Amino acid sequence: MRVLVVEDDAGIAQGLRLALGQQGWAVDCASDLERGWAALRVEPFDAMLLDLGLPDGDGVTLLQRLRQSPARGCPHPEMPVLIMTARDEVASRIVGLDMGADDYLTKPFDAHELAARLRAVCRRAVGRSHPLLRRGTLELDPAARQVRQHGRPVELSAREFGLLLTLMQASPRVLSRQQIETSLYNWDQALESNAIEVHVHHLRRKLGDGLIQTMRGVGYFVPQESAP
Repeated sequence: MRVLVVEDDAGIAQGLRLALGQQGWAVDCASDLERGWAALRVEPFDAMLLDLGLPDGDGVTLLQRLRQSPARGCPHPEMPVLIMTARDEVASRIVGLDMGADDYLTKPFDAHELAARLRAVCRRAVGRSHPLLRRGTLELDPAARQVRQHGRPVELSAREFGLLLTLMQASPRVLSRQQIETSLYNWDQALESNAIEVHVHHLRRKLGDGLIQTMRGVGYFVPQESAP
């Protein structure tokens, strides 16, 4: 899962990058409205954390641009947005929510609560209410970052877990290698050319060959579970 943090305080931005990174998020940061808008126009993100007090204007302006897309040039106007700000007036919260924000946190806040709220808005964005993802005997818990098969825990690396989560959330859509890479890695992370193939191989070895399928020349997918 990939999130864009639009925050002008470098210390806060770096703290969010580290805290969310430890919980499996790929985090990119923009320090003002224009950098945030440029990122939104060219990169697919799963969610955005938006500060309101930015050096070149109010964060609500960026929220308006996003919600008015694709006419404004952004390909994913319905992306979840969580506002984070030091403004604690009720009026400020009402304006942000009425302009299209999905949630609101007042600084300072707990990083674990932030991550939980991010997971919640991302679930709602795809119409999913249950926190767990299941396919047959496999159960994935995004909050605890745990996988169980036949009720027994399966040890996965951080990248393996991230890849499995990405494919299960997208199921039954087929994701190309580039789409998977974009979801798992931020701007600053180097990537070996066969990294996704290696992770898929490891997941199949640990979970069996039937879960992750290949559409030759296109990408990978987790099939829709058949109705009983």
